Amino acid sequence: MCGRYVITSPPEAIRALFEYGEQPNFPARHNIAPTQPIPVVIVEQGIRHFHLMRWGFLPAWVKDPRNFTLLINARAETARDKPAFKNAIKRRRCLIPADGYYEWHTTGGQKHPYFIAPRHGGPIGFAGLAETWAGPNGEELDTVAIMTTAASPDLAVLHHRVPITIKPQDFARWLDCAQVDVDEAEGMLVAPCEGEFVWHRVSRDVNRVANDTAQLILPITEAQIAAEAPTPKPEKKAPARKQVASSKDDGQGSLF
Repeated sequence: MCGRYVITSPPEAIRALFEYGEQPNFPARHNIAPTQPIPVVIVEQGIRHFHLMRWGFLPAWVKDPRNFTLLINARAETARDKPAFKNAIKRRRCLIPADGYYEWHTTGGQKHPYFIAPRHGGPIGFAGLAETWAGPNGEELDTVAIMTTAASPDLAVLHHRVPITIKPQDFARWLDCAQVDVDEAEGMLVAPCEGEFVWHRVSRDVNRVANDTAQLILPITEAQIAAEAPTPKPEKKAPARKQVASSKDDGQGSLF
């Protein structure tokens, strides 16, 4: 799955790769979390556009968002059949610029975060599905989910699911919902090849959404690993048994 990711490339580099007309100036973000506004590239009337959308997909038919599960990921294997995503994969495919993402792996009974990024650097484009939710009072909210699939064997050591990265040469086809049907689009929904991504363990500071600094993506140091290690609990000593002294030795010996 993908529950946190980063954008570290300059806006000019992202604009050059995704070829949208707008010139947004946005800061680097090192801990993007669900429900936050995120950059999205989508084609409207044949032209690529940059939009900010809420990460957390809301189907158009939802009546009350407060009673609907937050959908941050869409499984590639089932998206075309799910009521929540079947229209979006036909008509509202999009790209989500990124430079890497986080995943948590459990070892020794503890979850440890890892930063995962392209071996040769970013930016990259995650496959996304977008939907505009219209409320009963005329309000509108643009929302998006990141598509995932089964991980390749190397990445599967961290987690069995990975976000799908669309290759730059396929950007145009993925975004062209008018000419490219679902069958053709699904052919692009594949896991990264083995060796395409690299990773390293990072500090658990990333667990806190409020933290958003460049240090979050740096490899954790030995000192940090030691500091994050759980403190061993002292072994409980069995209570000492009371010795009852006999004032008179009757030859039976003591039972205690």
